[in-house]
Amino acid sequence: MFRTNNPKMKAAAFSVCGALTLAIIKLFIALVSGSMAVMASAVDSLLDILMSGVNFMAIRHAEQPPDQSHPFGHGKFETLATLFQALVITGSGGWIIYESVVRLGEHNQLENINQGIGVLAFSAVASWFIARYLSKIAKQTDSSALEADSLHFRMDIYSNLGLMTGLLMVRWFNIHWLDPALSILVASYILHEALQLIKRSLTDILDHELPEDIQQQVHQLISTHEGPMAGYHGLRTRRAGSLKIMDFHLEVCKDMTVEEAHKLTDSLEKKIEREIPGANVIIHIEPCVVNECPGRENCEIDISRIPQRFKETKDTSKG
Repeated sequence: MFRTNNPKMKAAAFSVCGALTLAIIKLFIALVSGSMAVMASAVDSLLDILMSGVNFMAIRHAEQPPDQSHPFGHGKFETLATLFQALVITGSGGWIIYESVVRLGEHNQLENINQGIGVLAFSAVASWFIARYLSKIAKQTDSSALEADSLHFRMDIYSNLGLMTGLLMVRWFNIHWLDPALSILVASYILHEALQLIKRSLTDILDHELPEDIQQQVHQLISTHEGPMAGYHGLRTRRAGSLKIMDFHLEVCKDMTVEEAHKLTDSLEKKIEREIPGANVIIHIEPCVVNECPGRENCEIDISRIPQRFKETKDTSKG
């Protein structure tokens, strides 16, 4: 049995086991009943195994500490895993649509519908528990890979319930075309969600800045930090898996010693990293440049009065 104290690794391993169990059950029922709806759900679960396995390996690599070749860590393994999952989901959705369109023209009769209804109901309940657990750990660790995995299982809930409803309609009203028709609808939803994952993963790969709320939080933490700071500018942010990398230039009193400046930036870095999970902060020190410096004893710098979210130029209005 897999043992680890890392919650992300535990969640990834749990996801693999859950997907494997559901896939085996649904594939067997799909072959027995001949239902394209159950087969679509089985294929989705088979893909969940693949993607959960990829997540497991990616998270294991992403959790490794920085080394000489990867000084910023290995967080982008998670991002690559998310992109891979999205591409695989896109392919599976396309296949389901194609196969369902073919089935619509063949007018196949379903057998053992009751087993199909039962396995879809069971799968919906199991997927709900798995998705809830993965979502909880994803939020705690800010893991994009686990968030993607949770999305797969949340999709399974709705798709299984929709397909189960279709099979009930087939059973009650003998409308056999509903089975492939609903499969097309489910596949279309899968494609839509896959495109959202692709967009997010490409955003991280291309080093897009962190969301506005996180940048505002950084500004607030700097503004409320105690110390002789004249301002800051050049804030740059990006994401690498669960890691939030950020750097900026901090203006301090030019009469401060190197030791004093180091203590100030070190305390500010620790404050940001404590308040923003996964933050990795680098601060570049610059001396305060004013036209008429009143001297260290008379300086009344208050960074909280600076209105800009980030200062792109030095503020020379105060000393």
